[in-house]
Amino acid sequence: MYIHQHICISPQQTNGVVDLEAIHPSSAGKLLALEPKLGGVPPGMLRRMSKAVRMGIGAGLPLIKEVNVDGIIIGTANGGMEDCIQFLNQIIDYEEGLLTPANFVQSTPNAIAGQLSLITKNRAYNATHVHNGLAFENALIDAKMSLAEKPDTQYLVGGIDEISSYNYNIDQLAGWYDSTKSNEDLYTSTAPGTIAGEGAAMFVINNNAAAALGRIDAIEAFQSMDQEQVEARFKNFLSTYNTDINHTLFISGENGDSRFLPGYTSCELAIGSSIPVVRFKHLTGEYPTSSSFALWLACQALAEQSLPAHFYKNEHNLTQIDRVILYNQYQGLQHSFILVSR
Repeated sequence: MYIHQHICISPQQTNGVVDLEAIHPSSAGKLLALEPKLGGVPPGMLRRMSKAVRMGIGAGLPLIKEVNVDGIIIGTANGGMEDCIQFLNQIIDYEEGLLTPANFVQSTPNAIAGQLSLITKNRAYNATHVHNGLAFENALIDAKMSLAEKPDTQYLVGGIDEISSYNYNIDQLAGWYDSTKSNEDLYTSTAPGTIAGEGAAMFVINNNAAAALGRIDAIEAFQSMDQEQVEARFKNFLSTYNTDINHTLFISGENGDSRFLPGYTSCELAIGSSIPVVRFKHLTGEYPTSSSFALWLACQALAEQSLPAHFYKNEHNLTQIDRVILYNQYQGLQHSFILVSR
């Protein structure tokens, strides 16, 4: 399947005029997404939207205003968790009396796909995948299966997550985040924990090869705590899809957490030391659907045939990029491989 249009909202200048040279710094262990101004959304509706929904609308609405889509497929780990907590607090504060329905409506994970459908009056297939660190990958697989069943259709596919104070506090107590770290020293730290991030990336996907930005050749998603199994599956992934290492870029989800560095390193060694390794979480922070940013970055690399120097982990002389391999994992349990080519 082929990617034809995309929009990315992140803590960096990735929306509108893209500038990947500049790096906005993190603050207190967080990288907050830069929200665009939303046009074409009724003020009453906009006022009630959570940040996750606003990011989803900001990334998805410009795409489906230009083209007709036969479905909207979103991946998110939590949806509007901040609104969910607000609604639960209202139940306690008002003793289940006069509650504000807006917080409840915006708190459900399918609020993003639902709002996109309502605004554009799109009554076609509408689905939300809520699979934590594999939510976006399952949205892609859903689109792939839908295109196999109906080859002449096209879909809006996206991955979105926000930083909610509720989730952040729990994850920090669990040791996933370290508020003393910054994105400036993310990859030099030898301590556990990483920085929190958020963002939204949307793609228009169909079976038409003409004028495509990139082709998704393969997706593999699975759960495992066994690093040897992950390495074996990665090697099998490479051999199954007969990946030619020439003109290939490897995008790694390395996030500065020392506990997971060996896993990323083993896959780097498996693909070969001559392959350039690119890292991106100093721009985005860690969040469950960050692989959607990685896919957007892969499209940028294929289109521009280069990336700024700060992305690269190792020395390289790559002057032509024909394919990109993505490996991302979330909290050491959920893993995914994606192969993208021109």
